[in-house]
Amino acid sequence: MSAAPVNPLNPVNPLDPVNPVKFAYWVPNVSGGLVTSRIEQRTDWGYDYNRELAVLAENNGFDYALSQVRYMASYGAEFQHESTSFSLALLLATQRLKVIAAVHPGLWHPGVLAKLGATADHLSNGRFAVNVVSGWFKGEFTALGEPWLEHDERYRRSEEFIRALRQIWTEDHTELAGDFYRLRDFSLKPKPLNTPERPHPEIFQGGNSTAARAMAGRVSDWYFSNGKDFDGVVEQIADVRKAAAEVGRTAPKFGLNGFLIARDTEAEARETLREIVAQADHEAVEGFGAAVKQAGRSTADGKGMWQDSSFEDLVQYNDGFRTGLIGTPEQIAERIVAYKRLGVDLFLLGFLHYHEEVEYFGSRVLPLVRELEARLPDTGTATETATETESVSAHV
Repeated sequence: MSAAPVNPLNPVNPLDPVNPVKFAYWVPNVSGGLVTSRIEQRTDWGYDYNRELAVLAENNGFDYALSQVRYMASYGAEFQHESTSFSLALLLATQRLKVIAAVHPGLWHPGVLAKLGATADHLSNGRFAVNVVSGWFKGEFTALGEPWLEHDERYRRSEEFIRALRQIWTEDHTELAGDFYRLRDFSLKPKPLNTPERPHPEIFQGGNSTAARAMAGRVSDWYFSNGKDFDGVVEQIADVRKAAAEVGRTAPKFGLNGFLIARDTEAEARETLREIVAQADHEAVEGFGAAVKQAGRSTADGKGMWQDSSFEDLVQYNDGFRTGLIGTPEQIAERIVAYKRLGVDLFLLGFLHYHEEVEYFGSRVLPLVRELEARLPDTGTATETATETESVSAHV
């Protein structure tokens, strides 16, 4: 794999060892695991399994968990627990873990979600967060009798949703005469907690398109990217930071999807990946691919999510293989720190066998990441940083 380039547009020092990279995991509250494959996955979508996983994760270095959501059975995910209620259950089962609930504008009203979020935030002592999903699954909306908007309109609605949500959470009276939402002297009490870490629950969003990047720069606290190599990350961070600069706001933090396969040897890790793809559920992968690519094809510049994803990429439905977190603990730690140098603040991880592999990550991978972070220089020119990055990632 190629060495990571340097991102010259990162306004903060990504080499700052006192700002460690954070980790989140995809909550497997949807049946079928995190790969659309018939390979054995010692993972369960039920609450008991996920409660144990949440405690295990917060004790093994994870800062966040993201509850995913589908509202109807589809593409190898026949059973799903709803994300906001499931997130609250996980918050009440843990002490430190922040849980991010995925929600869809068009299926939620921002005022209703703001009320739920404020309650969840109080019950969890300020650990609730939300991921605003603009939507890729047309069939889900039409099955519920809701309109399916054109691609950029979905993001325009999401942006208005976030503006409404933030205003409700931070101002005494909300007035909004938008194209999608209208609020008249709306008042929410109690507000969510205002903590030293954040003035309101953190607002995440995803999407790879030009519209998604611009929206993130204008309104979001965090931007999630599908799995990307080094060059893809540099491009996306640059676009998001540019969009933020154009409106005079601090750029959102950057989260990157990755499916992590850590094994004692690289050969074992590569063989696991080979088996996952070899046993892929072709019908489910192709159905998912057709659904997501029609959503992305509607972008004017072809930069929609999944537009250049291969069949192998789609076996892990957030392109997690493309991030390259596959190998020995040493190789994975070096690659994580190489991404950090580019400005990645958080990794959103998926696993094949969650309980075992989260614990393996905490005991074998995370200490190496922290050790490498501790060696990072406090400052450095672009040339020096590039040399350092090449030295740690050349064999990854």
